[in-house]
Amino acid sequence: MSVSHAGPLAGLFADPRVSEIIVNGPDRVYAEIEGRLEATAIRFRDATELRAVVARLVGACGRRIDDATPLVDARLPDGSRLNAVLPPLAVDGPLLTVRRFASRPPDLAALVARGSVEPDDARLLAGVVAARLNVIVSGGTSSGKTTLLAALCGLADPSERIVTVEDAAELQLPVDHVARLEARPASVEGRGAVDLRALVRNALRMRPDRIVVGEVRGGEALDLLLAMNTGHDGSLATIHANAPGDALRRLETLALMGAVDVPYRAVRDQVPAAVQVVLHVERRPDGQRRLAEIAGVSRDGEGWRIEPAAHVTELVARRLRG
Repeated sequence: MSVSHAGPLAGLFADPRVSEIIVNGPDRVYAEIEGRLEATAIRFRDATELRAVVARLVGACGRRIDDATPLVDARLPDGSRLNAVLPPLAVDGPLLTVRRFASRPPDLAALVARGSVEPDDARLLAGVVAARLNVIVSGGTSSGKTTLLAALCGLADPSERIVTVEDAAELQLPVDHVARLEARPASVEGRGAVDLRALVRNALRMRPDRIVVGEVRGGEALDLLLAMNTGHDGSLATIHANAPGDALRRLETLALMGAVDVPYRAVRDQVPAAVQVVLHVERRPDGQRRLAEIAGVSRDGEGWRIEPAAHVTELVARRLRG
C-alpha cells in the first residue's frame, strides 16, 4: 500500500514507532507510540476528506465501504489491521482504527530483553512448547496476546507444520512451514462468507502438527477444543479475558455458541482435557505489556480448576520424560 492512500495520515504510516492509528473524526487523530496513546496535530479539512481517505484505505484491502456497507474490518497489504465505520453507525463522523504490526515480531529473547517476560518464565514457556502442551493466551485489547503467541510459535520444531486460522491475518510467524488461513466476509450480495469455524475444520484436513487460532471469538471454540482433544497437541490460541479463569469460562461460553444441542456439562468436561496452560498478559498504565501469570489447568470433578505455575512445571517435566 502506498502511503499516498493515507492522506494526512501518511506520516504516521511511515513512522515505525507507531503501533496504532485512531481517528475519531476529522479533527481528532491519535497515535500509539511505543505503548503510549498520544493526541496528534493532524487534522482533516472536513468529514468529506476523511471519508475519502477511509475509502482509499479500504480499497487497498480489496474491499469497499459506502452507505450500503458502512462497517469494514480488513487487512491492509502491509499486514496492518483496519477497522472503519461510516455514519450513521458512527454518530459523529467517520471512524478509523489501524493496528500496525512489525514486519518481524519479537522472539522470546527480545520479549525478555524488553521486560515483557521474566527469564525464568521464558525457560518455562520454552518447555511448554517443547512438551506440546495446549495453550490459551488471554488478555485485554492491545495487551500483547498476538506478540506472545507468535514468539511461542517461533519455539516450535522447524520440521513441524503450523496451520494458522485468523479472522484477519496478522500473525507473522518466524517459522518456515506455516500455512495461513483467513476468514472471508460475505459479499455485498450476502454470499461467499467463510467463517472461522469452517477454517478450523479445514485446518484439521491439512495435516497440521499444531493449529494456531489468532483469536477465538465465536463457535469455532468448540472445534478448537475438539481438535485439541483429538491428537493436535501443542495447539495455541488467544482469547479476550481479564484472568485465566475468565478465559476458560469465556471459552466454554463461545463453545456453546458452536452447537445448540451440546450440553454445558459436556463442554465443561472438554476444557481440562483440551487446555493445559493459560498465559495471561496485561498492559500496564505506562504502556508496558507483560506476561502477568502462567496458570495450569486441571480436572476438578466434572469441571476444571486453575493451578499455579508450579503445576505447569511439573506437567512439562512429565511430558518431556515421556
